[in-house]
Amino acid sequence: MRQVKIFDLFCGTGGFSKGFEKVADIQYQTVLGVDLLPIAVETFCFNHREAFGICKDIRTLRRTAVSDMLKIKRGELDLIIGGPPCQGFSSIRPFRSCQEDDPRNSLFEEYASFVNFFRPKAFVLENVVGLATHKKGSTIEMMEECFYKIGYECDWKILNTAHFGIPQKRERLIFIGVVKGNMPKFPLPNYQYKGATIGHKKKSRMLLPKEPDLFIKSELNPSITVMDAIDDLPPVESGEKATVYVNKPRTEYQRARRNGTKLLTLHEATNHSKKMLKIIHHAGKNINSIPKHLISSGFSSCYSRLDANEPATTITVNFVHPASNRCIHPLQNRALTPREGARLQSFDDDFVFAGTRSQIVKQIGNAVPTLLGQRIGEALVPMF
Repeated sequence: MRQVKIFDLFCGTGGFSKGFEKVADIQYQTVLGVDLLPIAVETFCFNHREAFGICKDIRTLRRTAVSDMLKIKRGELDLIIGGPPCQGFSSIRPFRSCQEDDPRNSLFEEYASFVNFFRPKAFVLENVVGLATHKKGSTIEMMEECFYKIGYECDWKILNTAHFGIPQKRERLIFIGVVKGNMPKFPLPNYQYKGATIGHKKKSRMLLPKEPDLFIKSELNPSITVMDAIDDLPPVESGEKATVYVNKPRTEYQRARRNGTKLLTLHEATNHSKKMLKIIHHAGKNINSIPKHLISSGFSSCYSRLDANEPATTITVNFVHPASNRCIHPLQNRALTPREGARLQSFDDDFVFAGTRSQIVKQIGNAVPTLLGQRIGEALVPMF
């Protein structure tokens, strides 16, 4: 089977590259992960046993040193993936040569410099939807120009993860570049979801399912809901923990996430205060369900329950705290557990997270859904 070597820059937990590795039609192999956070790199290494994990500011990481360490020369790498933090796009300048260790370089320029140095067949850059309108769209136009000048044809789309079998309404911008002459491919949405989206004024930039034909049965699958993802997990109350699977998987999604795992981990509920439990008892679809005497302030979706029959709203780094964005369990009086958050981010139950509970929660909230990586990886198979 063809082996495709991957660099995962700004890798975090490595969930994005783990998704690529789940593709059945080709052997994606992650050989490098780079991130600034030590605990994230530790998690990356736990789950990518054959890869090098480097904990370093990418602005101080010499491409020549990476090439020598991995014995990968220019033109021998297949794919670079990653999501430079959005602050790295604040001052993009026209692409220079791949000068190393330049303190002026933005994080995007470091990513582009890796592409220019190693010359992979393709790259995938993942980011927030706001990148599309940053500086009235000039930022992303500059990115396209940068890569075009070094021989890459690019395209980008905004997608909603609910359209790809992920139980979460998380919108992301996916920017794909390939060697000129090979138009980049995007995965086709194959799950229904008709809820509100941030989107983009240009509909052509939205990666949406085809409109159903009135006379032909839709081939789209029903969206994966919150309960489709988590209702096989045993009930736990505030402060409680469960380590045994009591119920059999009800859905194929649950079966796939268990992946043969015998021991249940990370299913521990936050120990809420008595006042917080009173707030949670009243929780509904938005903050207006909470009596005014119990809270003094908050945005619309805090202290709110997830809808059992819809994909979750975007999982944040604070999803175990009810004051965060809609993260109270649909039926139980508590916030989500780390395991439930990981399920909604499409992590398999056997994915190992390093660190304390609070560190793990942040890693989960910051991650790119693993299944999104898998779907993009499937779409890129013809490239290799």
